[in-house]
Amino acid sequence: MATPSGFHARRAALRLLDAVLRRGETLEQAGGAALGDVRRPEDKALARAIAAETLRWLADLDGLIDSATARVLPTDAKARMVLRLMLAQWLRLDTPPHAVLATGLELLSAGPRRLAHGVFSTLVKREATLPDAPTLPEAVATRWGERAGAIAQGLGVPPPLDLTLREAGETARWATQLSADSLASGHLRLARGDMVEKLPGFTAGAWWVQDLAASLPARLLGAGKGRHALDLCAAPGGKTLQLAVQGWQVTALDLSKRRLDLLKDNLKRTGLKAATVRADALQWDPKHRFDAILLDAPCTATGTCRRHPDVLHRIGPRQIAEMAELQAALLERAAGWLKPGGSLVYAVCSLEREEGEDQVEKVALKPDPIRPDELPPGLAPTTEGWLRTDPGMLADAGGLDGFFVARWTA
Repeated sequence: MATPSGFHARRAALRLLDAVLRRGETLEQAGGAALGDVRRPEDKALARAIAAETLRWLADLDGLIDSATARVLPTDAKARMVLRLMLAQWLRLDTPPHAVLATGLELLSAGPRRLAHGVFSTLVKREATLPDAPTLPEAVATRWGERAGAIAQGLGVPPPLDLTLREAGETARWATQLSADSLASGHLRLARGDMVEKLPGFTAGAWWVQDLAASLPARLLGAGKGRHALDLCAAPGGKTLQLAVQGWQVTALDLSKRRLDLLKDNLKRTGLKAATVRADALQWDPKHRFDAILLDAPCTATGTCRRHPDVLHRIGPRQIAEMAELQAALLERAAGWLKPGGSLVYAVCSLEREEGEDQVEKVALKPDPIRPDELPPGLAPTTEGWLRTDPGMLADAGGLDGFFVARWTA
């Protein structure tokens, strides 16, 4: 019997889901092995989309499955895993039920196949639906507390494509050329779907991909006027490029050779300049002090959950504690590398207090509160002068990633 068209993509999606939920891998980490025998780029993209939407709506998909079974299936039962993928295709990717059945059931054998067929058909007959916003895993909702509901409202769909322009003065021109919206000077927001490399301006280095929230920490250092800035944990380089555009002489440090190579590629494409250093920031000692330091610290990245829904299921107290310990150590070292009067900006794309608000108490520098006029319309600093964004903010305009940002002066 011939394998149905699209089967390989579905099998790859199952492998991706298994890697995240069983082994705690990221979707990116799992991609090499899971997608190894998928040849067509469109099939690889489909596999990633199925897995991502399954993870985004996992609690709600499980609720539907449980409503149509006499006995609750084990969490890791293969029939449940396949049913999750099948329902995500039908309810989120608008795949016709007959196509879902034709490709999904091939992933199962005998009894589990009959069970999956029965459950899926029952839910189709019921005209099952998903809620307006995904239900967060219980542990995640508990951690995020009163913010959880608003954050969930921003997770229903993958995010749009944000660009940062090399020339902020050309925002209006590029917005017209790319049919884009702009939420701040030098920022463009496009609908998803186009290949980035084929968009006008890519080859010429007129812009780079960067979520609006991710662009805010570098903006808070202002104009460099030839002064020296250190971008710690810099790769893949969006903030380094911003600092160079703002007139800083930038030293960009990162431990990963692969990610540092991406930074160098971005510098070459945009024609911007920065000194690059491959080193461990916990071991490295600079030859001079800096007028500004931007520490976009390694973190759990839970703030990127709208684009990386795997973080909703991989991250727990252990990972948060490990990251918080590393962040505190990096902050302590960075604070000692500032010139008198220099500025330190700390940022994490995390929604966890331990990685954001709780880190502020450990910095022995003078707070430099963020001002409302330094932020795009619709965003405001906290009463303490920090910035906290989450995916539920600016929802009518497409949302943004979750970040915590604070600033100090030496």
